[in-house]
Amino acid sequence: MATQDTNKRNPVLRATNLVKRFGGLTAVNDVSFEIYPGEVIGLVGDNGAGKSTLIKMVSGVYRPDEGHIYLGEQEITVASPMEARSLGIETIYQDLALCENLDATVNIFLGREPTKRFLGLFKQVDRGLMLNEAQTVLNRLDIKIPNLRRPIRQMSGGQRQAVAIARAVYWNARLVIMDEPTAALGVPEQRKVHELVRTLRSENVPVIVISHNMQDVFAVADRIIVMRRGQKVADVPASTVTGDELVALMVGAGEA
Repeated sequence: MATQDTNKRNPVLRATNLVKRFGGLTAVNDVSFEIYPGEVIGLVGDNGAGKSTLIKMVSGVYRPDEGHIYLGEQEITVASPMEARSLGIETIYQDLALCENLDATVNIFLGREPTKRFLGLFKQVDRGLMLNEAQTVLNRLDIKIPNLRRPIRQMSGGQRQAVAIARAVYWNARLVIMDEPTAALGVPEQRKVHELVRTLRSENVPVIVISHNMQDVFAVADRIIVMRRGQKVADVPASTVTGDELVALMVGAGEA
């Protein structure tokens, strides 16, 4: 109980009064939220609600026009997705940003490959270490991929998601953002993605899941944030709201 209280006082990430404009359009208007260790947030909203723009400010794609972002106690200005990754903010987009011609081990280490000396003089990529480390992190997540040397393009959608999540875990992500993680996946693979999100939660890694799929949201989320027309209109425990109530909040049902 004491640990939970401590976590509630110390969010992993806190955003305050974020605003993003594109010309005369305000895509995100004065939005604040926080996420705590081991918490899964479902971020929902209709198309154009501002949820992707909000997340892109956190992940370094866009800079806020107003507002502040704090990672732990430190205010951060994230200038690029690479800078976000260096801070421990890993974003897994729908297209996964994996190199399909390369295998799982290379994708986990892409841009950060370990090297070893060859003949005491030359540096070369340590493929053996990469394979062992990749297998270790996949085992830790209970992910079964029979042949890690296969190109990513030969893997199923669920296996590709697993590689992207394994990459985030290996590099000690402080926050994982997943954009439509089960889009175009079959039911068994959707369930596996849900299991992986729960594994991240059990390792105290907070996760933000953006999804149009209400089953996805209710399967994994502790808390749900609803966006509409660039504003946050609800922030509620998942256990206290129904799917119909979420849809009503998303579309503004009952408003004059």
